[in-house]
Amino acid sequence: MKPRRHLPGARAARRGSAVLAASLFWLAAAHAQAVPDLSSLPRPETPPPERGPVVPAQVERWRAEAKAYEYGDGVPRDAVLAAQLYCRAARYGDAESQFNLAWMLTNARGIERDEAQAAHLFAAAAEQGLPQAVNMAASLGTPLGPPPPCLRPPEQDPVTAAAKPAPTPRARLGLRAPASAFAALPPPPNAPQPIVRFVDLVAPEYKLAPQLVLAVMATESGFDPGALSPKNAQGLMQLMPDTAARFKVRKLSDPVENIRGGMAYLRWLLAYYQGDVLFTLAAYNAGEGAVDRYRGVPPYAETRAYVRRILASLGGQRWHPYDASVTPPSPMLATLSAAAALPNRLR
Repeated sequence: MKPRRHLPGARAARRGSAVLAASLFWLAAAHAQAVPDLSSLPRPETPPPERGPVVPAQVERWRAEAKAYEYGDGVPRDAVLAAQLYCRAARYGDAESQFNLAWMLTNARGIERDEAQAAHLFAAAAEQGLPQAVNMAASLGTPLGPPPPCLRPPEQDPVTAAAKPAPTPRARLGLRAPASAFAALPPPPNAPQPIVRFVDLVAPEYKLAPQLVLAVMATESGFDPGALSPKNAQGLMQLMPDTAARFKVRKLSDPVENIRGGMAYLRWLLAYYQGDVLFTLAAYNAGEGAVDRYRGVPPYAETRAYVRRILASLGGQRWHPYDASVTPPSPMLATLSAAAALPNRLR
């Protein structure tokens, strides 16, 4: 039998396969060296509380600086510093920073992967209407556990810095008139006199300071009885249809019913949060479910601005008498001190 002859094409094919195998081996080795060990990536520390007021322009600067450090745009790339800057902006309700930090945590972009924390951040951004966050929030599911430090209310924010000692038990039970500090406040300058007189007359029925009701009304509707929000909040007190039904408001377009419904809701919220005006205002804007979930003012830019504006118009008054018989207190109130004691880490 004659020996099999190797054709030139066959030898070329074998030589090409050998070269390809060697190239793939080299690429695999290079890739292994290039990809970091995810178990050794850093976990950024939570930034310390801010000192003094924080304005929206500062939050935007933090976000811009974070992007620069995340991508190395004009500065050395520094994922840890980028995460910390995103965290600072996220605490003040910046939805884009919440999303970007969540993306870094989900994909281990220079920092340790933490999908549990990312789920909270994606959810907060989605709740503010950021389109790209909605799908990510849905894919990660309902966040579990307490909100991470980057979504907790800033300790030194002017909104929370106005906190004062809790009122006496007598004031909590609503057995005395609202504090004189409220009574000394003038009505909003654009408040129509018929509305001021009606609120002055009716607010005591709900154990409310008229000044609180008028401050909420001024921010909600600007005293426009026909005000309608994109979310279908209606009237002077901007009641949502489900809230109106909850407090037995039959005709949202009726100014009298609308005001009474808003007063009933404020009375309920003050009892639920034991006279804490800060939490009451946040819940009136974002819902008590969001306040309970985030254990304070939710990390929404709109809500934080809303609360800050009304508190400023009230001279920073943090406490209001309330009627404890209206509803049991929020379970969140018993957990706030425990939440504040959590380790100062991004986890």
